Amino acid sequence: MKKKMYQNVVVTHLREHSSIYLFVIVLFLMGVIFGAVVVNSLSFSQKEDLYYYLSQFFGQVSNGKIATSNDLFLQSFMHNSKYIGLIGLLGISIIGLPIILILLFMKGMVVGFTVGFLVNQMGWNGFLLSFVSVLPQNFLIIPVFIVTATVAVTISLKMIKRQFMKKISEPILPLLGKYVMLFIAVGFLLAVAAGIEAYLSPALMKTVIDSVG
Repeated sequence: MKKKMYQNVVVTHLREHSSIYLFVIVLFLMGVIFGAVVVNSLSFSQKEDLYYYLSQFFGQVSNGKIATSNDLFLQSFMHNSKYIGLIGLLGISIIGLPIILILLFMKGMVVGFTVGFLVNQMGWNGFLLSFVSVLPQNFLIIPVFIVTATVAVTISLKMIKRQFMKKISEPILPLLGKYVMLFIAVGFLLAVAAGIEAYLSPALMKTVIDSVG
């Protein structure tokens, strides 16, 4: 019964905010494409410098000289938590709407640039490396970013309406309560993603580097 109730809540939420979800997803994909295009606009020397540092890093991974898994977990969790936390705070401010959209676009750009650069420099091996180093945690992180950005945009729009159009359709406190609960749940998902990035990705990367190296 509870499962069906939660499913109904999710379906209703998706239906009510489908246009915002579509906009957010398209914006994120534009960021990914832009990031991949930026790779092609780099000069030869810039690519060589980046590839040198990348080779150094992969050498360290292969030799097991990267930071400990616990350190990687903390770095990943704190980085993503700060990013999501900033989106959350911007959502409850009237001026935060454009910054949320910029942050989302930048997240897409980083993913697109990373994958694009690896593939551009290393071809099929680069694709394999991006598949094991970038994609595992991002299968969880990207949906989390899209959902939180959509909810933050929705809240921000409601705050703007309340402020400038004086439309008080629903009390704001229960809405903020749900908002906080969402970000607590998101914190748990980010911890899972950080665990994947810290404990699973390095092992997969080492396997791929050793097999292609």
